[in-house]
Amino acid sequence: MENQCLEQPILHDLLKTCHRQFGFHVSESKPIRQGWLNLKWKVTTDTGIYLIKQYNKERFKLYNREELDNAFHQQNRLHNRGLPCPMLLSYEGEYLFHSDQDELFTIMEYCDGVTMPPGKVTSSQIFHLGKMTGYMHQILNEGTLAKRHRPAFIIPTPKERSRHWRDVWKQTHNTSLSTIIETQIIVTEMVNFEEFNRNTGWAHRDLWVDNILFKEGQVSAILDFDRLKFDYPHLDVARAVISASLADEALDISLASAFLEGYGEYYPVEKGFLTDSLKLLWYMECTWWINANMNKHTGPPVRFAEEMVWLANHYVDLESILEGL
Repeated sequence: MENQCLEQPILHDLLKTCHRQFGFHVSESKPIRQGWLNLKWKVTTDTGIYLIKQYNKERFKLYNREELDNAFHQQNRLHNRGLPCPMLLSYEGEYLFHSDQDELFTIMEYCDGVTMPPGKVTSSQIFHLGKMTGYMHQILNEGTLAKRHRPAFIIPTPKERSRHWRDVWKQTHNTSLSTIIETQIIVTEMVNFEEFNRNTGWAHRDLWVDNILFKEGQVSAILDFDRLKFDYPHLDVARAVISASLADEALDISLASAFLEGYGEYYPVEKGFLTDSLKLLWYMECTWWINANMNKHTGPPVRFAEEMVWLANHYVDLESILEGL
């Protein structure tokens, strides 16, 4: 109740700017309780239905403004090329607006659809997600965007990563987390540093079930392009597959296969592609979600930690689990 009282003045402030810049007359507003720290509302106006996204000031410090502006431009370019994603409204060439009270926010078209829990997507839904992911990668990497000298994720050496895990192990020794940390150490020491697929390109970088809306048998919208950068596109594949296919500590191979079939309509998928992609995903994200304080996780980090634990536990037999993919 207290949070709702705090949100109302913020929304009123944002709507004043919307009215001044776009002439909106709002008939209804409804908060969307999704995401981390940033506030969102569905607003019904005399010109259409929109989603307003306010950027939390503390979280905004994590963004690079130039990279964020590029992500906004690319989102609209993808929308204009037919990718199911919301169109952002612009004013005087800007997509990120300042309110009178110095709140930062964006306005985009509202997209119908529902998010699906992990493991609950249908084969047709995940096939279409794979197809749209491939189409997105094709557009992003057709040459309009210049390649960067290095990807966003700089792969640490196993020696560097082992040192990190040993520090975490000291903090968790003789606790319920010690076995999980010991597994990270063991698997890291098995890693062949040269085995990672290093094909770089522009990618979404946050392609998990909460950022995907489905309607009937298809993707109705891919959301939240804020983290779009030059990196490893196959990490999008790994993130989408494990997010949608892992449930009850088991990976649904039929769903993983359907995603790859759809993705393969735009990009050739060689045998072992998904195995390599999931291994690199674990290597990148494990230190984000597995740590000395993971017992205090709430919300999405709980799910992400479960995924990383599963990948570490199955790192050695991942190839046999995904045999034929």
